[in-house]
Amino acid sequence: MGSVCHCAAAAMFLAATVMLGTFGSGRVRAQIADTLPATVQFPSADGKTTLTGFVYTPKDKRAGRAPAVVMMHGRAGPYSTNVKSSGPYNASTLSKRHKMWGESWSALGYVAVLVDSFAPRGFPGGFAQGTINERPDAVNEVTVRPLDAYGALAYLRSRPDVAGDRIGLQGWSNGGSAALVAMAVDAPGLVGPGFRAALVFYAGCGLRGHFDAQGYRPYATVLAFHGTADQETSPQRCRRLIERSRSLGGDISLKLYPGASHSFDDPGRQNEPANRTATADAKASSEALFARILTADPPRR
Repeated sequence: MGSVCHCAAAAMFLAATVMLGTFGSGRVRAQIADTLPATVQFPSADGKTTLTGFVYTPKDKRAGRAPAVVMMHGRAGPYSTNVKSSGPYNASTLSKRHKMWGESWSALGYVAVLVDSFAPRGFPGGFAQGTINERPDAVNEVTVRPLDAYGALAYLRSRPDVAGDRIGLQGWSNGGSAALVAMAVDAPGLVGPGFRAALVFYAGCGLRGHFDAQGYRPYATVLAFHGTADQETSPQRCRRLIERSRSLGGDISLKLYPGASHSFDDPGRQNEPANRTATADAKASSEALFARILTADPPRR
């Protein structure tokens, strides 16, 4: 029966395709394109890599320049698991989580850019869990990826629709680690004013021992989120890093969610009640923080 159903669906799709070709496929393609983020390119602050970014912009244009968000993907990359090994790698195949956040920020009046750190360096499908010690230095989350965040910051500041002094940073997992490093007072790539605040989701907080000796201190507000049932990155290690940072004067906080897993905000993991609770609170907390720091008047849906 499964094969019969697939064949019927294929026949319906073919018929619909023929009809679209006959009755205005150009208009339909334009409508589909309008729902996708714009694809842009800009240099990393590493001075040698041209990055790809996917830009979400508010549909309701406001007077003046908009606040903005740089988004840093995790070790799996920015694309859907359905295309990890085969592609295509483009705006139409971004993961549901990245699309959800990009669309959410744009609906609130922000310009948001999702940075692809991996494909421009030859690793479009990202990396499997547990491979941190096998990944090439070209995508190191402590020494390289923070430079991508600052490349994206410079790109956003070059846009006429962005308020260059009201840009925040958001990162997940490996990208959360990169966001933590990017917010450090001695961050690679930090020249002049940096990000106004950062959101860090279930980061790996070991940070390759970079802050073991002197401790970690961010130059602006950082809000971190972690599930206590995370089996990929350690919430306990993040708690220790953040407690020490606070003792050094760092403006950084951690929200721990009982029973929530790694990637708790992934739309595909919302069947788990703990993940749903964590997602709702983390999303509300993220929006509230950026509204307070990045906007003169908090954006409304």
